[in-house]
Amino acid sequence: MPRRGPPLKGHAARRKPAVPKPATGAAPASLPTLVQLREFLRDAPGRVGKTEISRHFGLSTDQRPALRALLRGLKDAGQAAPDRLPDMAPVEMTGTDADGDPIARPLSWDRALGPPPAIFMQREAAGQPALAPGERVLARLKYIGGNKYEGRTFKRLTRETPARILGVFEEGRIIPTDRRQKADWRVPLDQLGGARPGDIVLAEPLPSHHALGPRPARIIEVLGRMGEARSVSLICIHAHGIPDVFPAEALEEAEAAKGVTKRGREDLSGIPLVTIDGEDARDFDDAVWAEPEEDGWRCLVAIADVAHYVRPDSALDREAWARGNSVYFPDRVVPMLPEALSNGWCSLRPNEPRGCLFCEFHIDRAGRKSRHRFGRGLMRSAARLTYEQVQAAKDEAKVPEGVPADLLGHLYDAFEALLADRARRGTLELDVPERRVLLDEESQVQAVVPRARLDSHRLIEEFMVAANVCAAEELERLSQPCMYRVHDRPSDAKLEGLRQFLESLGLKLPARDRIHPRDFGGILAAVQDKPEERLVHEAVLRGQSQAEYSPDNIGHFGLALARYAHFTSPIRRYSDLLVHRALIGGLELGRDGLAAAETARFPDTAEHITQTERRAAMAERDAVDRYLAAFMATRVGEVFDARVSGVTRYGLFVTLPENGASGIVPLASLPDDKWQLDEAGHTMSGRSTGLTFSLGQAVEARLSEATPRTGGMVFSLMQGDPRARGGTRSARVSRRR
Repeated sequence: MPRRGPPLKGHAARRKPAVPKPATGAAPASLPTLVQLREFLRDAPGRVGKTEISRHFGLSTDQRPALRALLRGLKDAGQAAPDRLPDMAPVEMTGTDADGDPIARPLSWDRALGPPPAIFMQREAAGQPALAPGERVLARLKYIGGNKYEGRTFKRLTRETPARILGVFEEGRIIPTDRRQKADWRVPLDQLGGARPGDIVLAEPLPSHHALGPRPARIIEVLGRMGEARSVSLICIHAHGIPDVFPAEALEEAEAAKGVTKRGREDLSGIPLVTIDGEDARDFDDAVWAEPEEDGWRCLVAIADVAHYVRPDSALDREAWARGNSVYFPDRVVPMLPEALSNGWCSLRPNEPRGCLFCEFHIDRAGRKSRHRFGRGLMRSAARLTYEQVQAAKDEAKVPEGVPADLLGHLYDAFEALLADRARRGTLELDVPERRVLLDEESQVQAVVPRARLDSHRLIEEFMVAANVCAAEELERLSQPCMYRVHDRPSDAKLEGLRQFLESLGLKLPARDRIHPRDFGGILAAVQDKPEERLVHEAVLRGQSQAEYSPDNIGHFGLALARYAHFTSPIRRYSDLLVHRALIGGLELGRDGLAAAETARFPDTAEHITQTERRAAMAERDAVDRYLAAFMATRVGEVFDARVSGVTRYGLFVTLPENGASGIVPLASLPDDKWQLDEAGHTMSGRSTGLTFSLGQAVEARLSEATPRTGGMVFSLMQGDPRARGGTRSARVSRRR
């Protein structure tokens, strides 16, 4: 059994964010003068950033704010900061954010400097086509902090061509797999590269002096065949630039890994920890256990000790940093770590000894934590359980094989207490349904179903949240650097738009500086079971900020927490690995804690892993969309119940509750009218017909097109269509107020 540590004092009290300690040894050097800084910038090869400046002059992380002030002074004196882009630069579109707005990156960027800045482009003026991935423009740029810019199109670079083309080769042409790229490419006979019709190919443009017709391209790699097993995820991997081949050196390090010994570890083998994951889980990196105490529960969360195997600046570490996280597709996973670790030594398999980093925390009957401690242990999982097994065992009062008779009862009791504490905090509870793609052995879609949401899912979530909070508090207590998981309040612009919309329904929100997650809970409760429930839910969801990683703590708005970090999944998230290393260093649990160089580049790493996380989310969503398009392609012409999920100036978007399939309703397919867009109210109104379409509104939609190659679907609405069912309007159509 774990030894009880000394009493822990005041961990839950509010503290100032921890300041990273400078590297041990000599005292940190003094700041350079403006003259010294100019000389370094003049002589340094290529572009340099704050990390390179700090390293050259031997500055500590404590001096980073002063360095920022020095760089601002340098800019004011007429010298631009070294890590800033110019006010105008050519950029290339790389994708879209959660709101559908384009994201770009600079055309010229040295990858050795780290991840390129993210440029959030403003929407094009009315009447101009939207910016598509691969398109290049000359943009006016405005620095907005961190590694981010706002961009506004100054001039489209119409004849600029993408660096590469991903598409399907058919009849001498390459048809792009991105639905927003309209142009085809022709392939000369001597540039086929062995490709056959139906192959998924990578190509590069060839020089051309012809302004009209398809431009020429050379096929440089054949990736696979369209329609074959894994073709969908293959397209998504390459479309989003996800690294999927490990360097030989990293594979060698993973293959050389061995099991841990008891030295320096607490023996947890007598505690029947269990893993609880999905039926299709590929790795098991967390285990849980609980027992009752006089005034509450003693809980244990054990996490695979990835830091033991992935040392700072090793080949494994460099590749894990580059990937940032694992990416999960319906037919495969692109792991952050090689399989020898992710499915081997770092997977908590039943009845096999594994090294772990554990968090022991104690809660009272109201779910409030009294104390916690961290340690390094040697554990042996008692059972690999699924969410469905655990839920069935609870509902039917059965005990899964290998599990002590009272363990699941203790876990659920502790969960109920944690749930009560969550309710007391007043967290943001949004219903965001997930889709699960069911494939047969040949990776053909059998069904697309909503992913079940069980109490067993929430049980694990609450245990993980509790351990994550403990990790953030512990690192602050130890004055160690922490990679926080932060979630800001809604932006002023989003909140004002949301406020105007809610006021039109008679609902009110407090001012931004006084708003709390429970305020949104009150809004959602006020419209429960009313016609506008879905509409309000969609609007509130769109009004939230995106969570991100940061070395500076601003709290987590959605979870209503003052401090939060990711500790529980170091197999698949680099952020968690950094938190493990910081705990190991601060608690002196080994020599594989954070390195000084890692601490110095925390701001850059935070930007990078935030972007890789969003890249993964877009790729995963893209894959599901393509599988859905393949599944729906046999149902073209059918009419479905749907809801309006987007209102834009170029049409509507609708989503089918049946399976989550989503597609566009082009403006041209709506009844002939002068349509007016109310962005604040999320509505589209016809001046003559009186038809109004609102976000969340129930409609009937006919599927017109479904293209598996791109994942695109096109619908037309039955409302206002005189050909639809004898001209009747069979679904609710609201009149414009």
